[in-house]
Amino acid sequence: MLSKEGCLARQKRLWEAVPDHLEWILIADPRHVLYLSNFLVQPCSFSRGERALLLLDRDQGVTLIGDNFTLRSAAADFFVDHEAIEPWYDHKHSVENRDHALFKALKSVVPQLKGRAGAVEAEWLPVGALQELEITQTNASLELGSILRQLRRQKHADEIALLKQCMQACDAGHACAREVIEAGRSEFDIFRNVQAAVLQAAGLPVIIYGDFRASTPAIPKAGGLPSGHVLEKGDLFVLDYSVVIHGYRSDFTNTISVGKPTVDQQKLFGLCQAAMAGGEASLKAGTKCADVHAATAAPIWDAGYRENFQHHAGHGIGLGHPESPILVPESTDVLLAGDVVTLEPGVYVEGIGGMRIEHNYLITEEGFERLSNHVISLT
Repeated sequence: MLSKEGCLARQKRLWEAVPDHLEWILIADPRHVLYLSNFLVQPCSFSRGERALLLLDRDQGVTLIGDNFTLRSAAADFFVDHEAIEPWYDHKHSVENRDHALFKALKSVVPQLKGRAGAVEAEWLPVGALQELEITQTNASLELGSILRQLRRQKHADEIALLKQCMQACDAGHACAREVIEAGRSEFDIFRNVQAAVLQAAGLPVIIYGDFRASTPAIPKAGGLPSGHVLEKGDLFVLDYSVVIHGYRSDFTNTISVGKPTVDQQKLFGLCQAAMAGGEASLKAGTKCADVHAATAAPIWDAGYRENFQHHAGHGIGLGHPESPILVPESTDVLLAGDVVTLEPGVYVEGIGGMRIEHNYLITEEGFERLSNHVISLT
């Protein structure tokens, strides 16, 4: 989970990124509430989908705002100075609209804001909540969400530790897949086995999503959750999935041959490996993301498969998927130390099949640290 020290450091960076005259900031995006306080509604609880607000005040500290059942559904200890709680359900009375309970909790802190300049995360704050503020000093034009998304790129030590936890659980699922993928098994069978291995490795309930699909010579590119398709010799199983722990996620891929791969399939896999090596050679703080895409795509495109690799060469991950930076031909992004990115070259050829491989990397001033450690191999 995120640490108190990390949350305080991120709050400090946010204050440094906004105008000095602002005396308070109201955060509304649940990801940013987590980012700054470690408060996350347990995604496996009955309060999933509910939200809290976070008030940062230069003079009075940090206040978590929400209804009583939302705040008691926290996935872990959180780090705030105060709580503004509105009763929503008390086992005695009928319940009101739960959003209105949140708005009432917000209204309870309005007196400390009046007459003081502040800003709200307008991209996520409901109109009903904005009306409760009843103040004219609110700077709704400041794009707090964009500022926070940029700050999120440079991960802190507690975020890296959480991401590594995601990677380790995802590694376990990939190891399991290499043992169970065979002709006669369905995509759903593979999914169930991978899920069990991930849960065992993580040691707690986690969210798993991604591509658990077979690629065939007739349909070389398929994605999404598993179907009832039963694997046949000649298929290629593309396992590209994420493990989400406390809001942060992994995202990496291997392609496994069902039976002995053909010569053409081995050739395409070799191109993917060369593409990944080319991309890795360019990973370093200060590199243009368009140049990383070019270095990744070159081996595939130079071999005559330009039309068979048209998706991104990779992207950022963390609290979102995908998030900046984006590794595409016309990207204006530049790699920063602290970025966590993917490299995911793929080739999809009708009559042969499709495949994709992927690792995750922490960008440093000198180059990168690879965070995923699964085996990348067709067999």
